[in-house]
Amino acid sequence: MAPIASAKPAFTGQDLSGIYDCTGDDSHEGKYSGTVTMELVPSQSTGQYGAYKFKLEVPGYGAYLGQAAANSTHAAMHFTLADQNTKDYGTGIASFKKNKTGKWSFSKYYYEPEFKGGNYGTEQCTQR
Repeated sequence: MAPIASAKPAFTGQDLSGIYDCTGDDSHEGKYSGTVTMELVPSQSTGQYGAYKFKLEVPGYGAYLGQAAANSTHAAMHFTLADQNTKDYGTGIASFKKNKTGKWSFSKYYYEPEFKGGNYGTEQCTQR
């Protein structure tokens, strides 16, 4: 007899999808700006938990692809630069909130264990 699959609860969390303009401060590279795109993956999101495709594009560096897992307005993000030779990859944690105009914004701290012997930084991002 095959097990009966239980229905997964519908996604009820905050949808953080969108395009964000970001400024950052990297411990090795200094100040930078970029664009983050987050896209909800509904089939992998349930209850207050959201799954996202994640992309950060930084002029002069390239595109960092990854994913984010959110619990309401807090998200963990993993990202890696398309050029694997740089070992420029890491994990971040972000807190989201709505600004005065009703757009999402987030503050992120990230850690990169292998980029230039270890690295960290912060980003401030606002939804377009």
